[in-house]
Amino acid sequence: MRSSEGPAPFEQVVRQHGPRVLSVCRGLVDAADVDDAWSETFVAALRAWPDLPTDLDVEAWLVTVARRKCIDVHRARARRATDPVAELPERATSAAEQGDAGIWRHVAALPDKQRHVITYRYLGGLSYAQIVDLVGGSPAAARRAASDGLKTLRDKEIR
Repeated sequence: MRSSEGPAPFEQVVRQHGPRVLSVCRGLVDAADVDDAWSETFVAALRAWPDLPTDLDVEAWLVTVARRKCIDVHRARARRATDPVAELPERATSAAEQGDAGIWRHVAALPDKQRHVITYRYLGGLSYAQIVDLVGGSPAAARRAASDGLKTLRDKEIR
């Protein structure tokens, strides 16, 4: 929620909600596109920030913006021609990215609905009612998709 005394400084919003938005982006786009989706989310948020209502649920709004920016990244990637290269450039990865690589690979392999519901619920912190607004269906169907996706992730983790 935003303060009724006025908007929070945007830098504070980025610090507070940046990790959650990053998690959502990691769940929805390829690793190479995560930084772009995260940045685009906060560029769009900054543009809209002065005009937002004071009673806005900022976190839920940012997750929705991140979702839309991830869709834009997918569309842009589909339009881009890809030329094969002999060698991929080196990319520095943090220890957290290296340790989380396995789980992100398994999340990325889930069917779209399960992946989206799990991302919005557990990484985005949205309620099932809010998730239904994003993916459609019913809260019961969203719960089932999350349950099925989590079962698949648990099964892969055991093996």
